[in-house]
Amino acid sequence: MLHDLSQSPGISHEILAQLRNVELQSDRARFRMNLERMGECMGYEIAKTFHFESGTVKTPLGTADVRRLQNPPVLGTILRAGLPMHDGLSRVFDQADHAFVSACREYEDAGHEQFRIGIGAVSSPNLENRTLILADPMLATGASLEQVLALMIERFGKPAQIHLAAIIASEEGVNKILKALPENGHLWVGEVDAVLTSRGYIYPGLGDAGDLAFGTKMN
Repeated sequence: MLHDLSQSPGISHEILAQLRNVELQSDRARFRMNLERMGECMGYEIAKTFHFESGTVKTPLGTADVRRLQNPPVLGTILRAGLPMHDGLSRVFDQADHAFVSACREYEDAGHEQFRIGIGAVSSPNLENRTLILADPMLATGASLEQVLALMIERFGKPAQIHLAAIIASEEGVNKILKALPENGHLWVGEVDAVLTSRGYIYPGLGDAGDLAFGTKMN
């Protein structure tokens, strides 16, 4: 199931405008903060689909009825670009367990048009019958999310619910992930761009989220 937040009113539209703005992207701290803010916005939207149980707490003056999340999710992210977004999700699900996957493109030609996904270190709790939220800010070809999700299920168990979250996605990436998702899967996107370039970048997109957040890396 696809959840396109660009079709809903909210502050996420202003945050996306700032993330895309090349005149603001040189402020690395602001860029990371906006990735965090988008993670938090998406976390609130995802939480609306979860089950909350009724209970009570003591206040200084008496007892109050409250509703609490029944089963906190596992928050997973793909290093390194996903870290700020992960922090935003963590503010919403502050009792969650956490999973981390190191994955990146490994280019096979000088023009950077042919690549495969290299997956390194993986750390996760047991996922069997739990809710997994897996975040990556850019959903371009869909190869990273597809392969990381398959690996996590193979190694750590089949979640009862799967939520994949991306801030900006390409139409091609969305279609690929929707085909790969099991029946219990949801894809959440902040905005969808129509074009994917020959080098596998989203157009107009916003550039390389990892480089903008943490600095240019050597390939």
